[in-house]
Amino acid sequence: MALALTVCGIVVALVVIGLFVFGLRRRLIQRSGGTFDCSLRWDAPKEADTGGKGWSYGVARYSGDRVEWYRVFSYSPRPRRVLERSAIEVAGRRLPDGEEELALLSDAVVLTCLHRGTRLELAMSDDALTGFLAWLEAAPPGQRVNVA
Repeated sequence: MALALTVCGIVVALVVIGLFVFGLRRRLIQRSGGTFDCSLRWDAPKEADTGGKGWSYGVARYSGDRVEWYRVFSYSPRPRRVLERSAIEVAGRRLPDGEEELALLSDAVVLTCLHRGTRLELAMSDDALTGFLAWLEAAPPGQRVNVA
């Protein structure tokens, strides 16, 4: 009986510690500011696939001429993807459709982009989209930026 209580106590302690570290990681990412909720679908299909598959929920952070994208459900302190401003080409935008509406946040707008030849989709709120497009257009003189 004592062994079962000890094992249960250890499991509960590990779960609490895991949740604490999970929350601490998110706070550290957001500490420097310039973050926004952003779902990502890397290597997205050419035509609009509204099946809802391939989306990962995350937090994006502006860092100079880059956007660092972190998965929300991860313990890694490093960004999962890094998008350079000069390599992003906006191909279009649309509203989520079909099962995609269930996979994304309720007020999301999907932005289709190309990054170094890879097609990707970013889903973010209208306010975050406005900020993202303004950040793209605010490139230093001499840098080519393609915004549709």
